[in-house]
Amino acid sequence: MNILGISAYYHDSAAALVADGDILTAAQEERFSRKKHDARFPVHAIECCLKENNITLRDVDLVVFYDKPLVKFERLLETYLSYAPKGFRSFLAAMPIWLKEKLFLKTTLKRELAALGGCEIPDLPQLLFAEHHQSHAASAFFPSPYEKASVLCLDGVGEWATTSVWLGDGNSLTPHWEIDFPHSLGLLYSAFTYYTGFKVNSGEYKLMGLAPYGEPRYLDLIYDHLLDLKEDGTFRLDMSYFNYATGLTMTNAKFDRLFGGPPRKPESEVTRREMDIARSIQIVTEDVVLRLAKTVQKEQRTQYLCMAGGVALNCVANGRILREGPFEDIWVQPAAGDAGGALGAALAAWYEYKDMPRRANGSDAMGGSYLGAKYADDSIESYLDSIDAKYERLEDDALMPRLVGMLEHGKVVGWFQGRMEFGPRALGGRSIIGDPRNQNMQSVMNLKIKYRESFRPFAPAVPAERAGDWFEIDEQHKSPYMLIVAPVRPEHRISMTEEQQQLFGIEKLNVPRSNLPAITHVDYSARLQTIHRETNPRFHRLLTEFDKKTGCPVLVNTSFNVRGEPIVESPEDAYRCFMRTEMDYLVVENYLLKKEDQPEWEKDDSWKNEFELD
Repeated sequence: MNILGISAYYHDSAAALVADGDILTAAQEERFSRKKHDARFPVHAIECCLKENNITLRDVDLVVFYDKPLVKFERLLETYLSYAPKGFRSFLAAMPIWLKEKLFLKTTLKRELAALGGCEIPDLPQLLFAEHHQSHAASAFFPSPYEKASVLCLDGVGEWATTSVWLGDGNSLTPHWEIDFPHSLGLLYSAFTYYTGFKVNSGEYKLMGLAPYGEPRYLDLIYDHLLDLKEDGTFRLDMSYFNYATGLTMTNAKFDRLFGGPPRKPESEVTRREMDIARSIQIVTEDVVLRLAKTVQKEQRTQYLCMAGGVALNCVANGRILREGPFEDIWVQPAAGDAGGALGAALAAWYEYKDMPRRANGSDAMGGSYLGAKYADDSIESYLDSIDAKYERLEDDALMPRLVGMLEHGKVVGWFQGRMEFGPRALGGRSIIGDPRNQNMQSVMNLKIKYRESFRPFAPAVPAERAGDWFEIDEQHKSPYMLIVAPVRPEHRISMTEEQQQLFGIEKLNVPRSNLPAITHVDYSARLQTIHRETNPRFHRLLTEFDKKTGCPVLVNTSFNVRGEPIVESPEDAYRCFMRTEMDYLVVENYLLKKEDQPEWEKDDSWKNEFELD
């Protein structure tokens, strides 16, 4: 039975194909449309799912949408009524699209599917709707290695729920309790993202990366005025400080007065205030999540925790749950945001709607999250020839030593191989890689390759079997999806002098903290990715070869894109990004390209304005 899951119309639309419970293909629309966080109907993502598996829409048995629009509409109406007459402008702005499209989403979806499949609406597969947090919970539990586990979902808001707790057991997910809108940890974090001048729904990573530069000077202010946090982790927000329930902004004038001024203007200088605010709200978020995790384990007496929802992408909080929480292990859905809802909806239909048995055999059903398209040599070569690109084709026995030599000499390499990753992180399929021992690598990658803020840290990729030698993570724990932060081991750290300890903010950036300065954050932490031979043998081999030559099994791994642009999907995307940046080499499968050998590329910086900078 083929089940197609779809998420769309909010942000990060995606499609996923599940056959008899096996996850075959999953992809985000943004990778094809080249519009970051694209929310439109995922035409290209669906086509990818069908094409990769040599089927048509007529071969699909069920199509499942990831939330229930009528319930969401009920929440909007009740919210506007409860705040009336406030929010009237927002109400007028929201209603036309609901009355025209979203309220009749079933008809819209059928029309889009019929156009895509070239068939009549009566011939379409059966269409089902899952609940938003049900989709999150299914995406977290069903692909996990556990037969039984607690499930914690935290995001901005679905229909009503912003936090939900479930018990996963076999093929069933039982909801236990939830916290409803407007009280939302995700929206609280997004409010501070907005206030510090970053873009909501994409700038949260920046806020998390900025936090270690600051001090928690605003901690008491948040607890005393914004958040009523109980010992069990449940909470309520004082909505008089926020505008997101009915307004067009996240925070209001009362919030501004509390924090001593208006929000930072986007693209302006990041000051000490923003750093301290980031540190404060990050600590609050970790505290809430840790308390919730302890409460869930106390109530359900389980050994394992699964997580999804946008807040589950906060890898610092996840690291604390792993180190300080009551669970033996945790598993976080790599596409934890709305894109993963497409996969969760399909899995929920198979296991819960169809009541099919599930046998968790201790393995991760996401397969490293390499669920997108893979490109064959003939299509790669055909494209490269069509633009007169200069390349060598090398087998891995010759290619790997060449790459190691390049990396060892400080070169930055675009690494494109295998299937595209599903989720917001590049995991060694569509990555930019470099030598983490190089003191200048972080600034070079940020400013000359990624065109992004200099303070943002990079992630280390390390073979799973070597992770414990360099980072404080137990041998039985894994971090294949870059969703766990772990400290660098003490023996690899560089102690700071008394003078260096007096530095503040971005000044800390230029002080090397370890033998791997490019991936060590100012608090000695690293956003760790463990590479497994079973799921990505080629990247694992490169790391192993680098270790043999240098004694270091770690490489910098960042996503193959520039700021404001989605991760590359095709060889064409990869070559374009390669030529527009100061990358030195590009590897597309077994094709090696050197920048200086390429035909002249017309210098055109207008592309930077095509995408909304976040």
